[in-house]
Amino acid sequence: MTKRVVLAYSGGLDTSVAIGWIAERTGAEVIAVAVDVGQGGEDLTVIRDRALACGATVAEVVDAREEFAVGYCLPALRANALYMNRYPLVSALSRPLIVTHLARVARERGADAVAHGCTGKGNDQVRFEVGMASLAPEVEVLAPVRDSGMTRDKAIAFAEEKELPVNVTSRSPYSIDQNLWGRSCETGHLEDIWEAPHDDVWSYTEDPGVQRDPDELVISFADGAPVAIDGRPLPPLDIITELNARAGAQGVGRVDMIEDRLVGIKSREIYEAPGAITLLAAHSELESVCMELDLSRFKRSVEQRWTELVYDGLWFSPLKAALDAFMAEASRYVTGDVRLRLHGGQAVVTGRRSPVSLYDYGLATYDTGDTFDQSLAKGFVELWGLPSRVAAMREHRAGR
Repeated sequence: MTKRVVLAYSGGLDTSVAIGWIAERTGAEVIAVAVDVGQGGEDLTVIRDRALACGATVAEVVDAREEFAVGYCLPALRANALYMNRYPLVSALSRPLIVTHLARVARERGADAVAHGCTGKGNDQVRFEVGMASLAPEVEVLAPVRDSGMTRDKAIAFAEEKELPVNVTSRSPYSIDQNLWGRSCETGHLEDIWEAPHDDVWSYTEDPGVQRDPDELVISFADGAPVAIDGRPLPPLDIITELNARAGAQGVGRVDMIEDRLVGIKSREIYEAPGAITLLAAHSELESVCMELDLSRFKRSVEQRWTELVYDGLWFSPLKAALDAFMAEASRYVTGDVRLRLHGGQAVVTGRRSPVSLYDYGLATYDTGDTFDQSLAKGFVELWGLPSRVAAMREHRAGR
């Protein structure tokens, strides 16, 4: 019988109810763990006190914002990670970090189970449970919302009966998840894929259609990681935070897409990721200056696989670890500055420079000063096309 359960606690209705729900049905002590990944909202102290008031034996809060920025957002940036070429892995990046702290607390507290508040329709159930299987395979995973019939109506009734200190009267029409890297919004009117998003959907970004002056800035990188804005050295957490504010004020980073979930469902998702989209635009542009042709081509295929692994909850897989090593090596010369113009919902690169650039003006120019020996091109083209020529001659002989 389960004796001690570590619960991934958000402070909301479902996970607050889950504390008592788990205790009643398993007789276990519940240890609530709330992880701050830059989601904003309530103070961690308030969340800890609510968990204790709802019946948790222990409530632990973790400020993991810097850990999230360095250990999760930066690897995604180096991988130019955009699922389906659009989604910057907002929730997918935070889940393995939360799992890491759930596993740590489970070991420290001698818990034999962890619990999450995911439903059976989403991707997060996979990310939590596969992550736990990788880090603490001996620990059981409980999913009360998915497996115990804990509907919202039942959760509200339970909260009222137990007089839990949670607001059960106000209910947002949307399901929202947010962190330092961005914000996701779904359900409500968004489930009608013909209906345009209402204005109340957006939180991280201003209306890109409003007339305002553009914001021009320079982001500096070293080995694929951002290190400064406008010449001011900053840690990754501060860089992402500042770009969220500046790019968000220009309406940058809005995504409205039909997403292929891992469980096989197509879902309409709204994302806002102003800082992430700005950094991804700058980083990929700098790579085009600093990265050699074959490495760049090969990296694009690796980026897609890395992104799929993270989206599919395989952050701790051997393949993901191997691809991380490749990304680190591939980023070794991605150093320099990128100038961007933030305006009208777009982050547009207007300049790039690097001390290790592979761009050679003398080779590239068509004007005086051209150092490219064009006499070599004829033989190169003939040799490059020789296999195609030979194959075409064979087809001709065969009458095809």
